[in-house]
Amino acid sequence: MEQFEIKRIIPLELFGWDISFTNASLFMVLAVVLIPLFYLFAMNRRALVPGRLQSIAELSYEFIANMIKDLVGEKGMKYFPWVFTIFMFVLALNLLGMLPYSFTVTSHIIVTFALAAMVWIGVTAIGFANHGPKFLKLFVPSGVPFWLLPVIVIIEVISYLIRPISHSVRLFANMMAGHAMFKVFAGFVVGMGLLGGWAPLVFLVGFTGFEIVVAFLQAFIFTVLTCIYLNDAVNMHEH
Repeated sequence: MEQFEIKRIIPLELFGWDISFTNASLFMVLAVVLIPLFYLFAMNRRALVPGRLQSIAELSYEFIANMIKDLVGEKGMKYFPWVFTIFMFVLALNLLGMLPYSFTVTSHIIVTFALAAMVWIGVTAIGFANHGPKFLKLFVPSGVPFWLLPVIVIIEVISYLIRPISHSVRLFANMMAGHAMFKVFAGFVVGMGLLGGWAPLVFLVGFTGFEIVVAFLQAFIFTVLTCIYLNDAVNMHEH
């Protein structure tokens, strides 16, 4: 489990708080730097017939734009930069964690919870900004008998408050479990040597491809849930 250990690179302290620059900080900074560099490089020529990198850049844009239109509607397009940034940031962190001797930032619950809490606070602010006090109707489903309302409202409020937990645990658990299993089978390869290590090595190669798919899938699911929550704040659909 040492692969998940957070290590201080530059020890810092401010008013008694530990604000050290760690390996987790380093890979988050790398993600923030690499994402715009990729799009600047990919879209530099803006060819009529796009190359591979330009195609990836354009497809990622259209992918998130279509997701927002499908889950939130045209009104949600004003929040496209926010949703697109969330998707690319989570995806970049997941993929960086696949590199040898790297660090998987999204395998830490504090990071995924901070991202989920940011989404929850943002969506709540958007809901009140768009609808004012009427946003509280989200907790009062239509068609519910009056005598059931107190119980239903309590359930709805609790389910809304635990969104950051469910939103964050899914990403954290999948990334941590996948990388832990990856390291276990890598240990089998080394421990069993050339004669017996071929079987776990074959599995490890296939599992690497699977983990890359999971890295994309978890970024996709995290963004889908963000759009679903955003839909509640923008459209206030009855549920």
